[in-house]
Amino acid sequence: MSQPLITVEDGIRQAGVGWFQRKLFVIFALVWAADAMQVLAIGFSAPSIAKSFGISIPQALQTGTMFFVGMLIGAFVFGRMADRYGRRPVLLTAVLIDAAFGVASAFSPSFEWLLVARLLTGIGVGGTLPVDYAMMAEFLPSDRRGRWLVWLESFWAVGTVALAIIALFAGSQGGDAWRTIFFVTGVPALIGVLVRFYVPESPMYLNRTGQSERAREVIQRIARGNGNDVEISRLKPEEQKSKSAFALFSPDLRRRSILLLIAWFTISISYYGVFVYLPVRLSAEGYGFMRGQYFLILIALVQLPGFALAAYGVERWGRKPTLVGFLLLSAIGCLIYGLGTSSSVVVVGTTLLMSFALLGTWAGVYAFTPEVYPTRLRASGMGSAGAIARAGGLLAPSVVAPLMTTNFTLALIAISGCLVLAAGCVNMMDVETKGRPLE
Repeated sequence: MSQPLITVEDGIRQAGVGWFQRKLFVIFALVWAADAMQVLAIGFSAPSIAKSFGISIPQALQTGTMFFVGMLIGAFVFGRMADRYGRRPVLLTAVLIDAAFGVASAFSPSFEWLLVARLLTGIGVGGTLPVDYAMMAEFLPSDRRGRWLVWLESFWAVGTVALAIIALFAGSQGGDAWRTIFFVTGVPALIGVLVRFYVPESPMYLNRTGQSERAREVIQRIARGNGNDVEISRLKPEEQKSKSAFALFSPDLRRRSILLLIAWFTISISYYGVFVYLPVRLSAEGYGFMRGQYFLILIALVQLPGFALAAYGVERWGRKPTLVGFLLLSAIGCLIYGLGTSSSVVVVGTTLLMSFALLGTWAGVYAFTPEVYPTRLRASGMGSAGAIARAGGLLAPSVVAPLMTTNFTLALIAISGCLVLAAGCVNMMDVETKGRPLE
């Protein structure tokens, strides 16, 4: 009597979680840390860029603007392509662009060439982030997925610490420190290109595109990689044709998409307001150490307990309660700055609290987002969220920066309000994905 057909989720459970997923995690985490370094590098490289090309620091910061524009484009375009053409080829392409132009940035002969290189690097980085998460989610069973995705996000802190150390070293190299920073931050992505060839196509994507036997072979490979000699049964075909990105706003998905995108947008504005423009304001009041490498390392280390609590919370309490809790804690933390910027204890303590809470927030939203969409739209959903977050980052200079300069209290209230709005949006979503198989 033939065995009954099983779902991909059942097959992954049979294959188990072990060495295969650990190797996959290390591969994804390497590029995740590298992308963190690329995103944060502009803050350390702008002064030396200005010195090298004889321009002002605001002009040098245009490299960061171009990078964020590239990330917006890459997140949306590559997320959509991953749903249409497959996770693996699109991810390899994005990482290759990331690596090639990240390293090429270090050899730019002029400021104009550097702007183009950073735009293209941003496109690659923007493409890797959403596809990374969609793909990692599809190799994990529902009872492990949230925790592992939060652990992946924690490598943002690893990249932050690595960048601070690189910047300390590069600062001793003279006026071309930016070349050292861009070269070294691009190398991990080059390594990532090579190791990504180990990563197979997502079995969930294969099964949903009419390739059930190939999907079964991938799951069998997972089982072998985990030292499991189980024979994976034939998979139940669950073919779903790729749909237009506008399907994110179809009647059954419209509510969650709108609420989720508002949350991503407001979280992004808040993040850049707290970690980019708030330190500028506080530096002018005598807290210049907040923009230094050593303090950045301390901030990154404080993020690790935040990630640990998020990893526990998403599986113990659920995605929505954990995310709402971190958002409200972030909102309260932001208001505490208003109690007294004349006190170093308040400033330092609140900054560490915000680092703990806001990065826990990012961990929660990155774990939650890929789970709320079906396979045919998962990468598109992640890409759209990533693009709207970059839009928030681009809008922050024109909204948050002037407020920080003219009315500090109002700026704090505005950022806190954004975080409360995000918490409300998450709470109103029509789905909780804890323990729920991917569709």
